[in-house]
Amino acid sequence: MQSFKRHRRLRANEKIRQMIRENQVHVQDLIYPIFVVEGEGIKEEIPSMPGIYHFSLDLLDQEVQEVVELGIPSVIIFGVPHEKDECGSQADADNGIVQKAIRSIKQNFPTLYVIADTCLCQYTSHGHCGIVEDGVIQNDASLKRLASTAVSQAKAGADMIAPSNMMDGFVYAIRQGLDEAGFAHIPIMSYAVKYASSYYGPFRDAAHSTPQFGDRRTYQMDPANAREAMREAESDVAEGADLLIVKPALAYMDIIHQVRERFDLPVVAYNVSGEYSMIKAAALQGWMDEKQTVMETMLGFKRAGADLIMTYHAKDIARWLKEETV
Repeated sequence: MQSFKRHRRLRANEKIRQMIRENQVHVQDLIYPIFVVEGEGIKEEIPSMPGIYHFSLDLLDQEVQEVVELGIPSVIIFGVPHEKDECGSQADADNGIVQKAIRSIKQNFPTLYVIADTCLCQYTSHGHCGIVEDGVIQNDASLKRLASTAVSQAKAGADMIAPSNMMDGFVYAIRQGLDEAGFAHIPIMSYAVKYASSYYGPFRDAAHSTPQFGDRRTYQMDPANAREAMREAESDVAEGADLLIVKPALAYMDIIHQVRERFDLPVVAYNVSGEYSMIKAAALQGWMDEKQTVMETMLGFKRAGADLIMTYHAKDIARWLKEETV
């Protein structure tokens, strides 16, 4: 009688491996971040993020056209304004950079699903995600600005609002603001679990949003904590969130799994800038196979429980998936 299991029978060739594969990455899973800036004729590569660019509005269509042709269903827009001030007044301006980008995309690519990042850090002179008084980030005063920003983005045509600020009550305030302004149909993809992470370094380079004093540890989460993440997500669910983001993703797949197990809402893994840049840097040095490493990482997110993946690798992933179907 055989005394051990023949697990290798189901690994014998690629066909059987594909047939029994438990998790798959699909192009429909992907959300692609785009950085838009003021000015004209600008397509500038972000030094710390090879392959990712700042686009001015007049060149934005070229990037979005490629996204659409690759079959990526959604983009999230981050804006870098010329003008910054203490209260981030450009965040909710009708002619703000994100609002103008949204209107342009929805006019020229109406079927693309456009998500607006809703935060203040790119717009404030101090680089924090809220209103500052006497060196302290003011929670409730910040909520009013965030709700106003969300409403302005919805008016511009955003299909979804993605608030990333981590102020207490931000989902409630934004949901209330949207509903009162006639946008009850607009969903909120909450940055429900956002850690104070060193993986954000390249993004701050891209968004010009490095804090000018202190850090963000009074509002972003301590990387040591997991139970606290469940409390954060639970609050956002109660306040009206429609989707829950875990950010970063790579070092927090245990948190993705716990959120997936505890809540029924769709879970989004944000594969952040530092995670992207590490793989890109290693691939450029010839130390890692970029495609295999990226796809293994994406499968890890799906295996942990992510329904959607926000990633700067999205265009490459879409190309690789197309090649596999040819």
